[in-house]
Amino acid sequence: MTGDRTPEKILTPLRSLVRSGIEIIHAEVTSIDTASKSVFTSAQSVHYDYLVLALGAELASELIPGLSETAYSYYSFDEVQRLQHALVEFNGGTIAVVVCSLPYKCPGAPHEGAMLIADYFQRKGVRNKVEVHLFTPEPQPMPVAGPQLGEAVKQMLTSKGISFHPLHKIVSVNPETNEISFDGKEPVHFEMLVAIPPHRAPRIVREARLSNEAGWIPVDHQTLQTKFEKVFAIGDVAAIEIPGRWKPDVPMMLPKAGVFAHDHAEIVAQRIADEINGRTSSAQFCGLGYCMLEAGEGMAGFAYGDFFNDPNPKLQLRNIGRAWHWGKVIFEQWWLAPFGLRKSILQFMLKVGAKMLKIPIKI
Repeated sequence: MTGDRTPEKILTPLRSLVRSGIEIIHAEVTSIDTASKSVFTSAQSVHYDYLVLALGAELASELIPGLSETAYSYYSFDEVQRLQHALVEFNGGTIAVVVCSLPYKCPGAPHEGAMLIADYFQRKGVRNKVEVHLFTPEPQPMPVAGPQLGEAVKQMLTSKGISFHPLHKIVSVNPETNEISFDGKEPVHFEMLVAIPPHRAPRIVREARLSNEAGWIPVDHQTLQTKFEKVFAIGDVAAIEIPGRWKPDVPMMLPKAGVFAHDHAEIVAQRIADEINGRTSSAQFCGLGYCMLEAGEGMAGFAYGDFFNDPNPKLQLRNIGRAWHWGKVIFEQWWLAPFGLRKSILQFMLKVGAKMLKIPIKI
């Protein structure tokens, strides 16, 4: 959205990302039948012995009246390109970054987005003409990470001149007056609205009776298995309960973040391989997570902790610096690299990470 990347820099063929011997079917999944162990797609039906659901979360801007007509977003490829053009043409005024509802992908993304937008106008030399406000229904930034990290992120926002507004639940947007209505709060006027849209699980998950009341797929927090035998769910579509942070007696959900999806995949793959080979598997998801939080100006912070720890994940934000930003760039290139090159990049990342952090990081 800030022009630091072009589309060709973040696109790569899907075939290059996986091992040889894996069949890729390009089709839309239309339904899942756990009774017959079948997945139906727009191209063909597939019978399975094991099923791993990695269906992610859908964006649903239509759930908030007026949002689709007025808001920009950086949560989809097309939308982020549209936002970039809008930022180039923006002449000044109030930019409202709004978290519409919980949960959403990546707990740090709204704060990163606000700081990157502020930095964009700082680099253009017109920061004094732009006010950036961040609104969220949450009580603090990243509440799932605990109060200490939340306060650290709040200070980061303040240092960038970003106004943070917690406990603001959006109700609707008026496209004619450019006003946001919040539950129990005064309306807010804006010149530009950047939304973290409502998220929901795909329809087929609900129709297959895999989901809970909230629409997500509950799984065993260590094995990622669903209520159906040999059916697993990983990544954003999975629901994993963790200890409460603000109210210990009220549990929270593990954040929807790429670092967890990555670890889920490795755990499930190992458990399936062990079972096929007649071994008792000891592979378990342990709840460790980390985040490189972009702060603008080519810098980032780093947070690391145990999200299963009760009652606090003991996440701390390391000193903000350029090294963490470049660590994130390397991580990006690792994901986009052809499968055969990943090992050398991974070894470099682990070597640098171990030296910088003095803690074991699982990439």
